[in-house]
Amino acid sequence: MTLPELHLPTGRRLAWWALLIVVLAGLLWLAVRYVSPAPPRTLVMSTGATDGAYHRFGLRYQEILRASGIRLELLPSSGGMENIERLNAGTASVGFVQGGTGILATDPEATPDSTPLRALATVAFEPVWIFTHTLDVSRGLGALAGKRIAVGVPGSGNERVAQQLLSSFNVRADKDGTQFVREGGTAAAKLLLEHQVDAVIMIAASQAPAVQQLLNDGRLRLASLDQVEGLAQRHPYFQSIVLRRGAVDPARNLPPADVHLLATTANLVVRDELHPALAYLLLEAAKQVHSQPTLIRRPGEFPSPSDTDYPLSEQAERFFKHGQPFLQNYLPFWVAIYVQRLLLWLVPLAAILVPLMRVLPALLNWRRQSRLYRRYGELKYLELDLASRQMGADELVRAHQQLDRIENEIVRTKFPLEISDRVYTLRQHVDYVRAQLDRQVQPGRRP
Repeated sequence: MTLPELHLPTGRRLAWWALLIVVLAGLLWLAVRYVSPAPPRTLVMSTGATDGAYHRFGLRYQEILRASGIRLELLPSSGGMENIERLNAGTASVGFVQGGTGILATDPEATPDSTPLRALATVAFEPVWIFTHTLDVSRGLGALAGKRIAVGVPGSGNERVAQQLLSSFNVRADKDGTQFVREGGTAAAKLLLEHQVDAVIMIAASQAPAVQQLLNDGRLRLASLDQVEGLAQRHPYFQSIVLRRGAVDPARNLPPADVHLLATTANLVVRDELHPALAYLLLEAAKQVHSQPTLIRRPGEFPSPSDTDYPLSEQAERFFKHGQPFLQNYLPFWVAIYVQRLLLWLVPLAAILVPLMRVLPALLNWRRQSRLYRRYGELKYLELDLASRQMGADELVRAHQQLDRIENEIVRTKFPLEISDRVYTLRQHVDYVRAQLDRQVQPGRRP
């Protein structure tokens, strides 16, 4: 469909086209700027300690996103609490947050408007691993009173949850000689193996190098708590899971019996202004990274929209109901983005152009007809003037010039076929008025 030709004077025609181009350019700019901006090519993720599971997850995300042309910058941190601070401050757009530390777990009255952060999914179980040399804490953590306990680095989610759990058994720092050692990860594991601490409380995924190191050391005891169900009811962000006998190393029968563990979940959290295309890309990466089975989960159990510590994002809700957007299922990432943006650009254009195509021809026809009717009016006025008096020579000359102008305009203008009979009638009336003028011209004075 093309625009009809505008039969206007050249200057006015150019002005009309310039105005139309400016309007369309403005609509395109609004669509590009606000409706469908391109996603950034760099994304910042706050992970965790470089020897921890969060950072290892981040490295895999980095590799997957690189294949789609997105550069993922990894910022190591002390853990989930520092990740929350960075996300709230905007220095990171995505990060891992430990279950029990997010706003929905710490503030029962929180609403989506209470935070700029959104959860994409829970991505892993994070059991509470309690390792000792010979201490039996199965009947309760009160057995750790007066001992040296590695609870995690200062300000970390590990430290916060470990202290909450110990306080449930009335075990507190500097009480009865109890010492909290602020170390985590492989540093805490080293302290335990060297007998510099009596116990380690480590909240991490089973893939964490420190957890793997301690699980495979047959000299250590992994606590199986009798009260896991009660503790999970007391602290809703916990749930009970079981590490089955022989799951770590069947040949050495590690562990030698089923171990009942408390576990929370790791949340993949983003800022709410994250570009939707990147949210879907992160969710697809999460599916690749976290869907494999581990010591404590079945295949396909994660990522999951359940038990998140932040309101679930709109993209995550659609992803878990319908999967990836249609275009991203069949096209490379950036090709899908460009096609999607092109379609969104065409929507406002179609909204303007389709009605314009319908209205503009009618407007042009109305304009042509109005010009025809104005010529009729001019001609009628001239005819009445001729009938009312005798014109002078100069007036007759101007009248002839007016008739010639009217006739020339009629000839130059392309009128619709349906009013062609009126055009011919008007030309006949021009000839009629010209004949009346000729009868008033005295011999020898015809202009």
